[in-house]
Amino acid sequence: MHNAGHRFQAQDRFADGAQYIAGRLTKGTSGRTHAVVDPATGDEVYSYELASTVDVDAAVAAARQAFPGWAGATPGERSDALHRFAAVLADRAEEFAQAESLQCGKPLKLTREFDVPGTIDNTSFFAGAARHLQGQSAGEYSGDHTSYVRREPIGVVGSIAPWNYPLQMAAWKILPAIAAGNTIVLKPAELTPLTSLLFAEAATAAGIPDGVVNIITGTGKDAGEHLVGHPDVAMTSFTGSTAVGKRVAELATSTVKRLHLELGGKAPFVVFDDADVDAAVHGAVAGSLINTGQDCTAATRAYVQRPLYEEFVAKTAALMASVRVGDPFAPGTDLGPLISHAQRDRVAGFVDRARAYAEVVTGGEAPQGELKSGAYYRPTLVVGAAQDSEIVQSEIFGPVLVVLPFDTDDEGIRLANDTPYGLAASAWSRDVYRAGRATREIKAGCVWVNDHIPIISEMPHGGYKASGSGKDMSAYSFEEYTQIKHVMFDNTAEVRKGWHRTIFGDRP
Repeated sequence: MHNAGHRFQAQDRFADGAQYIAGRLTKGTSGRTHAVVDPATGDEVYSYELASTVDVDAAVAAARQAFPGWAGATPGERSDALHRFAAVLADRAEEFAQAESLQCGKPLKLTREFDVPGTIDNTSFFAGAARHLQGQSAGEYSGDHTSYVRREPIGVVGSIAPWNYPLQMAAWKILPAIAAGNTIVLKPAELTPLTSLLFAEAATAAGIPDGVVNIITGTGKDAGEHLVGHPDVAMTSFTGSTAVGKRVAELATSTVKRLHLELGGKAPFVVFDDADVDAAVHGAVAGSLINTGQDCTAATRAYVQRPLYEEFVAKTAALMASVRVGDPFAPGTDLGPLISHAQRDRVAGFVDRARAYAEVVTGGEAPQGELKSGAYYRPTLVVGAAQDSEIVQSEIFGPVLVVLPFDTDDEGIRLANDTPYGLAASAWSRDVYRAGRATREIKAGCVWVNDHIPIISEMPHGGYKASGSGKDMSAYSFEEYTQIKHVMFDNTAEVRKGWHRTIFGDRP
């Protein structure tokens, strides 16, 4: 399948180890190794030593040592460094694209056209945003004092990123943190450390000081929990499942850390009866299959008003069946494998259990032939499931779309809100008032109208309800990565202030 000449050579590139501490690669000290596996073939592409708690301590110490200098840099100096960072990333874009495709199984066209350009753009955005960290302007609110607000960095940030978008999630964690003057220790998923390590190396190449960006590659139970509970870590940012997010919250709150959580999703896709059905079908297929469905904002529950329901199901099934599943490095591939055989089997389990109460219209199986050795699963469309069924309520994280009918607008919006999650949603209608109502009443951190999935650096990303709290990207992310200080100056020069009489003496 893969042409070796087009593959990122991970074992050679990271021969010195998968830990990046104080500006250099080093080996982990846990005594245990882990393999990065190409999910398209099942072949091992990189074997490395996992981090121990000793490595976490070293990375946190490096970040703590680098913090005063980096926090003391001017916004312009940090901005200039991030602009250089974006330029380095642009120069190395193909290397990043190949590494991301190799470790994740993403089609190369996705990494070249989405993951890597999006990360470069995000870096450029935060290069500019670093100069705009003002607090509220001065004001004399009491009459006798002048007040103003300072925005200050928090300290060492300990972040944990998932395996579905390793490069973009590394950027979403690292960029706002360092733009605000913090230093960071990032733990990527042990399945997919390659582009996080490349990202840290690029930061050093751009002149960002050693220790500002550190990468620890280890298990969640050992390296991750030690990082979250570390007394010298002032803030934790986590992206991953809601179940693990609860454990992270327990550890973080026990040491009274700032906490940012971006958790699971089960995005509704609401199609009203005046929608352009062909546009909705194309949006549903693209929105449900991006990254092989391993996206917490992916369209997973399509609610279609009954007059359009049958047409929508038929056209969606036909379009799904035309999607080309294959080698991520082949030019004609639309859909690659899932991240691992274990994840493929998990997705298949949801679909197989649903056969007892629903109908699988298309897909619902792993392809055979030359794709048999990879973690592939065909695009799958399910109908006839009940609202309270597992396949409707639980996050599957695979190329599976469930379609359900609804009758009234009230019912459609109610069903859209009827899960514990609230990360993203979309509404499809030609009626601006109908769409406007949906954007107001659907409880999600992002609601698209007549589209599903696009993100942009200038706008925030984050959820409601069990999908977490806090925002990635945009200037709003600085609210996560800065602390607010009120500074108040006396303007009177009086020795005895009027309010002192409440403590001693009487009114004159």
